[in-house]
Parts: sequence; C-alpha cells; structure tokens
Amino acid sequence: KYSYLGLVIAIFSNVLKYYGTSLDQLLDADMWSAVALFILLALPVFFYTLILESLLSGQTVGKKLIKIQVVKIDGYQASLIDFFIRWSIRLVDFNIFNGMVALVCIGSTKKNQRLGDLASGTAVISFKKKFGINHTILQEIKQDYQPIFASVIKLSDNDVRIIKENYIKAKEKNDHSTMLILKEKIIKVIEQEPDSSYTAEQFISRIIGDYNYYTQNM
Repeated sequence: KYSYLGLVIAIFSNVLKYYGTSLDQLLDADMWSAVALFILLALPVFFYTLILESLLSGQTVGKKLIKIQVVKIDGYQASLIDFFIRWSIRLVDFNIFNGMVALVCIGSTKKNQRLGDLASGTAVISFKKKFGINHTILQEIKQDYQPIFASVIKLSDNDVRIIKENYIKAKEKNDHSTMLILKEKIIKVIEQEPDSSYTAEQFISRIIGDYNYYTQNM
C-alpha cells in the first residue's frame, strides 16, 4: 500500500514537472482540485483490503503469500457485509493508540481476534502448518460410494473444512450438542434434511463424504 502511494506521488510529481509546474505550485494555485485528484488516485489503497478479501474469499495478495485467510468462525462462508464490518473497524483497531487496541484484542481473545473480527464473527487462520487428512476437507471414499445429498455442493471448501474440524472435536468429546448445532447449520445451507433414521453424527459424516464425492468427480 505504501509503495503504491509512493508511486502515485512520484508519477503525479513527474507529470506536473513535465507541464512546468510543481506539487507546491499546484497546491497554492488550486489546492482543492489537487487534493481531490490525489484522493481519487489513493482510493485503491483505501479500499484495497475490503475489495480483495471480498473477491478472494478472505485473502489479499499479502495474505495469499503468507498463507493466511479470514474466515467465519461459525462455519459459514464470510459475506461482503462481514468483510465490510471487519474493514470499517480498522480505524479503531489500527489508527487509535498506534494499533494498541488491535494488539490487546488479539492477545486477549481465544481465537486471536481484533475488534473487527469480533464484530463480524470472523478470525484469521493460517495454512502454514502441515495438516493431516483429518484437518482438511479430504476424506477417502470407496469406489462404489453412492451420495445422497446432492445439494451439499452449496457448501464451500471452507465450510466443509470447518464442519469437519468441529465434527472431529465433537466426536472425540462425545459432544452431542455441538453435533446438533452443526447439523442444523448444514441443513439451513443445503436446504435438504435427512430422514429420521440418521443421527446428527451420521448425517454430518455423510455430508463430508458426499461433498468429497461430488468435488472429486467434477
């Protein structure tokens, strides 16, 4: 961002120089026009995070390079409004007390969230660690596997990854209430309910399997 601003200033100054004037002379002659033009050129920097995170599912170019991503902590895919809330609170997080607000929040919250994350229900996750198959959406399925829930494709890779992570934790702890919550959230997204013979655990396991079947065969 700072490189872009520096480039804009340099190009702007050279253009003015070409026409026989300087930035100081332009400001003296028509300050408001110069300021308006500079703000227009700087808008990409101002909206950079919001636009890129919205288009790249929670990542900017920098986040892609260091392998981190903004995700919803409830298992759903983050929406434009989530990214907007997170972005709009940057003013408090980073511009007040030189970023101390963000540092205190990140250090004192369980999921290392800043105020923007807390307000939007998001968190930043890292992909740097080497994860085993239990920590990915991947699941081995038999060649004769028959899927049941075709609408599972309404889920995203990130949705299924979070579902699987929470499913494994709930299964290890025999946490039936979390299983039921996951089940209801899945049903709300895929708009397809299992028949009464399915337990919450069986339904979630089937959803993960069906998603792998459809995505691996696309």
